[in-house]
Order: sequence, then structure tokens, then C-alpha cells
Amino acid sequence: GEAVLVRVLWLQLLAGWAYGSELTFELPDNAKQCFHEDIIIGTKYVSLQVVTGGHYDVDCRLEDPDGTVLYKEMKKQYDSFTFTAGKNGTFKFCFSNEFSTFTHKTVYFDFQVGDDPPLFPNENRVTALTQMESACVSIHEALKSVIDYQTHFRLREAQGRSRAEDLNTRVAFWSVGEAIILLVVSISQVVLLRSFFSDKKTTTTRVGS
Repeated sequence: GEAVLVRVLWLQLLAGWAYGSELTFELPDNAKQCFHEDIIIGTKYVSLQVVTGGHYDVDCRLEDPDGTVLYKEMKKQYDSFTFTAGKNGTFKFCFSNEFSTFTHKTVYFDFQVGDDPPLFPNENRVTALTQMESACVSIHEALKSVIDYQTHFRLREAQGRSRAEDLNTRVAFWSVGEAIILLVVSISQVVLLRSFFSDKKTTTTRVGS
């Protein structure tokens, strides 16, 4: 499970340099963690997914620079949404695990800010792109989609592995408990049966004449 998460984190860091802010982090029980991002006016995209922990859910909240709530959901396992920033400033995205008393969570979120930089310095020129440049742009867009799909399926793999390991641990403890109960019952039955067939000594009192 940890190796998968490490690979996912490295993939997110490499992608984050070009496309936005991506992060996988630990959220302890009874804790709240907020992230701040300076963004400009325009359409933004946010996605989140709880990878491990408990029922795989967290509370989410997004606020603009004035404190206006743009997004608020309770106990979400995964979600994605698009919003339009009406002003420039620092936006705050908070994750809360305060409702959990003993389970920490691993959370992934992707905050895509702004448009991707042009692939070519003169991509926005008036003249049309050459055939080679158009092919490069198409390949670039396809590779971005591949990265998104890889990230999604790696997260699902990490989530499935975490659930399998948790189920395996529970089955192991249950099996040990059953073995102990079976041993205690067996010993008790043996002791009880021996008590039925053991010779009871009786005391005889002789009365002399």
C-alpha cells in the first residue's frame, strides 16, 4: 500500500509542476487541515478522493478570499467540481476529519489553477500550426488524459489494497479468537468429562460394639 502511494505522490508532483496543485496527505483523527492557493479570475477545477482510512470519507469546504463558501460537503468519499473565481486572491480549501475519533485518513486532491502553458512559444500566433506542431499538441493532450487516468486507477488500486489489507487483518484476528475459544471449550469439556468418571472416595465409619 505505501509503495503505491509513494508512486502516486511522485506522479502527482511531476504533473503538478505543469498542470496545477496535486497532493496526497495524511489527515489525523479529530483534525482539520486547510490549504491556500493564490488564483486569478477564471474557471477552476477541483477533485478529491479519500484513499485510505475508516469509511473513506471527509468533510470538505472551499472559501473565496472574502470567506464566502463556494463548496461544502459532508463525509464525501470522492468528488469533483468546477467553479468560477469571481476575483483574484487567496482561496482556502479545508478538509476535516473531526467527526472521526480514532481513524486517520489519506486524502488526495487536485486543484487545477489556470490554463496550461503553451506547448510552443508561438502557439498562439495568428498563423495556423504546422502539421508537426498540431500532432505534438494532440499527443500532448492525449498524454495529459493518460496521466489523469493513471492517477485515478493508481488511487483506486491503493484504496482497494488498503481495504483488502484491513479485511485480512480482521479475518486474522477473528481466526485467532475462534481458535482460542475452541481451545477453551475443548479443555472445559475434557475437565467436565473427567469429573463424571473420576472415582469418588467415600468415608466409612465403623461403630464398635
